[in-house]
Amino acid sequence: MTALTPAEAGRWAARSAVPLPPDRWAEVAATAEHIHGVLSVLKELDLGDTAPAADYLVADPDPAGHDVAGHAAAEFQVREGRRRATR
Repeated sequence: MTALTPAEAGRWAARSAVPLPPDRWAEVAATAEHIHGVLSVLKELDLGDTAPAADYLVADPDPAGHDVAGHAAAEFQVREGRRRATR
C-alpha cells in the first residue's frame, strides 16, 4: 500500500460524510498510516490454535468487588471450557 496523503485523507473523510477540516488532514493521514503499520505486523503473527478474544470471560477474582487491577490472581475462562489460564 502506498502512503496515504493528506489530500486522500480529506477525500475519504468527505466521501464518508465525516467533517474533517483541511488543517487536520495531515494528522489523520499520519494516524491512519501508523494504524495500518501496526495491523500489518499483527496480521503476520502466528497465533496457532489460540482462541479468539471474544471466547474469554473475565472473572472477578474478588467477589467483594474490590479494585484488583493488576492482581496476580486475575482469572480468564473460555466459554467453551477448552482453556483456563491464571495469571
